Amino acid sequence: MELFWILLFSSVYPLARCQGVYAPANAQIVHSGAACNVKDDNISERIYTIKEGDTLVLQCIVKGHPRPQIRWTKTAGSASDKFQETSIYNETLRIEGIQRVQGGRYYCKADNGVGVAAIKSIRVDVQYLDTPVLTVHQTISDVRGSYYQEKTVFLRCTVNSNPPARFIWKRANVLIEQSKDNGVDIYEPLYTQGETKVLKLKNLRTKDFSDYTCQVSVRNVCNIEDKSVTFRLTNATSPPMVRLSVDDTVVVDPGQDVIITCEVTAGFPRPNVMWARYPGLLPLNAQVRGASLILRAVTPMDAGFYNCTAVNNVGNPARKNVNVVVRTMSNLTFQITPDSNKDSETIQMGRDLKLSCHVDATPQDKVNYTWYKNGALVFNSDSLILLRSDPDMAPGTSSLEIVDMKFRDLATYSCVANFPGSSVPELRVDVNISQNSVSPPMLAVPPGGQVVNAREGGNAELVCLVVDGKPRPPILWSRLEKDLLMPSGKSVVETPDGRLRLRNVSRDMMGAYRCQTAPYNGLNIKRREAQVQLNVQYPPILDPVYQDTRARNYQMVTLRCTALRSNPPRITDIRWFRNGDFIRMPMPDLKETPELKFKLEPTSNGSYECRVSNSAGTSTCRFNVSATPYNAEFYFDTPNPVRILKGNNYSYNLQWTQREPEATDQIIGYWINVRKNKQGLFSRQIALKAKEPEKGVLMSSTIPDLRIPLSYEVRLAPITIYSMGEYVSRIIQYSEPYTYPRPSGTLNVLLRVRSIASVDTLLWTKSGHQGPNWKKAYFDINPSGPFQIVFEGIRGPSFEGDIAIDDVSITLGKCKQENTVASAGKTVLIGGSQALPLASWLTFGLSCVLTLLCR
Repeated sequence: MELFWILLFSSVYPLARCQGVYAPANAQIVHSGAACNVKDDNISERIYTIKEGDTLVLQCIVKGHPRPQIRWTKTAGSASDKFQETSIYNETLRIEGIQRVQGGRYYCKADNGVGVAAIKSIRVDVQYLDTPVLTVHQTISDVRGSYYQEKTVFLRCTVNSNPPARFIWKRANVLIEQSKDNGVDIYEPLYTQGETKVLKLKNLRTKDFSDYTCQVSVRNVCNIEDKSVTFRLTNATSPPMVRLSVDDTVVVDPGQDVIITCEVTAGFPRPNVMWARYPGLLPLNAQVRGASLILRAVTPMDAGFYNCTAVNNVGNPARKNVNVVVRTMSNLTFQITPDSNKDSETIQMGRDLKLSCHVDATPQDKVNYTWYKNGALVFNSDSLILLRSDPDMAPGTSSLEIVDMKFRDLATYSCVANFPGSSVPELRVDVNISQNSVSPPMLAVPPGGQVVNAREGGNAELVCLVVDGKPRPPILWSRLEKDLLMPSGKSVVETPDGRLRLRNVSRDMMGAYRCQTAPYNGLNIKRREAQVQLNVQYPPILDPVYQDTRARNYQMVTLRCTALRSNPPRITDIRWFRNGDFIRMPMPDLKETPELKFKLEPTSNGSYECRVSNSAGTSTCRFNVSATPYNAEFYFDTPNPVRILKGNNYSYNLQWTQREPEATDQIIGYWINVRKNKQGLFSRQIALKAKEPEKGVLMSSTIPDLRIPLSYEVRLAPITIYSMGEYVSRIIQYSEPYTYPRPSGTLNVLLRVRSIASVDTLLWTKSGHQGPNWKKAYFDINPSGPFQIVFEGIRGPSFEGDIAIDDVSITLGKCKQENTVASAGKTVLIGGSQALPLASWLTFGLSCVLTLLCR
């Protein structure tokens, strides 16, 4: 067995008892994980120290009845961390491989609805030591009035640790001491992240070119070993420099390979080159070979910023960035804009007309637009003006303005978008301009389509049609309320035919929808718009969905089923059922809350349903109605079993309270069934006659003739004159209690585990004459809760029976057996606590008990 520490907290909350029912109290946090140390700080806070990567196990033990619900919460470990809270509803909190960010204050809250909740906390301090990082920085400055240069080197050693690390500097494995070498200076810089020590070498000397080691230590806390890093300083030491084999921006077609080399041009020691991408990680198809990055058959997903970093821990790292752009082109649209100065919405001779063309492309500014009129290339003239980038349109839009339109300008115009010299296919759109081919659109909702009714879970189609106009633009749909998104999660949805199709509609989709003509692929004029209302019908929402109703026999029972809301709101039918059979009764008032009143009899127990309908469907309230008593609730703080002195038997005092005893018929007794744990049928059945239970009053029954050391499953069910409640079960186990033997001359060590009635277990004993020399004894303990160690010395009938103990300690882990003679002393040590004197004499004929509380 392995000994583990137990943290015992005294309660700061009053104990609110009501006979068998009382509030949570005496909360304790018990741990059995890999603790390095447990101590109190100067504000009486319990601190649990653990090594990063070990397993944290905290258990919250609390008394109270009914059994409290346990909740664990945590706050951040330092002021720099943001507040965070996680809730775990379990008596045991277990964290495998704990990390430093999981340190902080953990709270255990126990609540059973009676009185004030009990709260205890413990601060978990996660200990760690990273490998230090050693960097070298140089400064060269001219000294005014002299003909030499002073060269100073700074060696900066940085580490993250908890607790703070201790730094040791060595030159060629020889300790560097500031007071013994005026050529060095050791100090802590300000405003640095982590812990940092700087070794300053002033006006470099020949002996300063050597190996330097920075060693960090946390003084072996949690068995964390020291760590170190070494750097060789030479007269060639220099920071890294790099250059790229490509420009800052690389534009490629999809499917091409990209090779980028980050050439190291300077730096000693030889720098290491690393590649990274922002945002995200390197693509899966990326290959890094030495200083080169290779991207095979790139796709638009591979686009982004790539950076190479060269590091040799001298000076600052050298970095270079390159932007990889993969060409894409899609969604070519056009716009026809009549003379906006004249508020025109139609084509008119003698007025201006503008044709615009836009394609979504990457890179947008590299797109080339070419315009054609009836297949012939268009050049700038007095009547046709080409705009490479139209300031009145979205960026990357090309326009062709027709000035003072003539009959000769009626033609088919084509816009072609492409990347010059690229393999990306070009896109083309044709626009026919004639007096008959261009007319403003008219938008209309079909008759009866202003309101669309749909049942929840079904499908719906909202229609908004362009009934006239050339060319016919697409329709854009959005919610009328600005803050609401479309069911797809977007703010605007485009439909080419004006039909918005919705699947699996829900009540949150209900509301007004706006349809508008798009400003592209048609006339760029004032938008036409209309509205369509979506009405989602759903069955009534009822309360309660389920209810367990219990009452005394021959009393009136009222069941109510309330319709909270429904759509449509008009209720069309209300029906009551018992055990699935329709209850014939006068038709209820559909405007009133449905009720069913009846006298509860043994034959009327059962499952009741109220089915409420509207035109969208039916919903149900379900009731389980009975005179069956509620379950009993075991009193979990029951004392340990009691051994019967005669024979190998023991008895158990079973304790419980009755939940809501007055809700049903009078409880006249209880059935108690007993069997060996998970073995066969229940071997005995005890009918217990008791007075009528009261709420919160503790009841008990002694179960005799149980065999040592067997454990048993016990079931308990209340009984009325009409029915019997459901069984609840628990396991009872036997643990050997200690009774005090009285031989001559004896030393006993006992383990006392805290409970309602404390029980002592004999751990170690020694009797008789042991000689004049000190002797050592070892034993392992594994207590199940907060405990005390009890030393009992019993003298014999003569005056020669002296007993003395010394050097008592509790340690973590298995006991280490040592065959050495103990040295004499005067103290007892328990887990590193304050030394306690122990008298080595006992009163004649009496026993002396020294009790040490392990907190």
